[in-house]
Parts: sequence; structure tokens; C-alpha cells
Amino acid sequence: MRTPLRRGHPASMTHTLPAPKRRRPWSHRTRPAADLALAIPLFLLEIAWLAVDWIYGYGLDVWAAEGDRAEIDAAALAHTGRVRTLLVVVLVLAVLAAVSRARYTVIAHLLVALVAGGVLAISHDEWDSRHRPPSGCVRYSANC
Repeated sequence: MRTPLRRGHPASMTHTLPAPKRRRPWSHRTRPAADLALAIPLFLLEIAWLAVDWIYGYGLDVWAAEGDRAEIDAAALAHTGRVRTLLVVVLVLAVLAAVSRARYTVIAHLLVALVAGGVLAISHDEWDSRHRPPSGCVRYSANC
């Protein structure tokens, strides 16, 4: 019967210990409980940020402009910039969640990205409809 090798025994140097396992984010799928615990609050926070920014950031700027077209346009451009920034941040977080294999967090961030993309599409459509040249105007003419 073989006795276990002690630490100071000369034969113990021939038996190497296996390398410790490293926990890389992509090596195992994130536990669903931890994934949902992160996905739900982030989803609610990002959607709430979009709603609050639409109401208070853009809406109050338009209200304070009191019909001044230049201030309304500046508020619209500032809102578009903030939503575009949120869209980039959400997509970066979705990539990080995908690397960590947190599928619910990825789904939540992609849903927020779709909503932010819809908000950007709506704001661009409003911008285009407000800045159309007058009817009967030939594009690129001197008087338009």
C-alpha cells in the first residue's frame, strides 16, 4: 500500500499539482439568478432614464423655449445626442454581458437598444418634418 507523500519528502517534487482553475467570464454561463438580478434593475433604470429624459430633459426645454425655434432645435439636438450616448453605452454593456454569457442581461440591453433606436428614429423624423423646404422650392436653388 502506498503512503501519501509528505511535503518535505524528496519524491513529492516529481508530482506537480494541477494548475488552479481560473474563472474566466466566458468559460461558464452566468447563473440565471445572478443574471436576472442584474438584468431587471438595469433594464428598468435605462427605460426610466429614457422616459425621464424625454419628459424633463426635452419636454421642459421645449416648454421653456416659449416658441423660439432656435432653442427648440437646440433642445432637440441635445436630446438626440443624449439618446445616442445611451444607445452606445447600452450596446457596450450588451457586448460585455455577451462575453460573460449572461443571456437575460443581453436580451434586456438589446430591448433597450431597440427602444433607444426607435426614439432616435422618431426624433430624426420630427427633425426632418420641421425642417422641410417650402413647397414649390427646388432643392439647391438660391432662394430655398
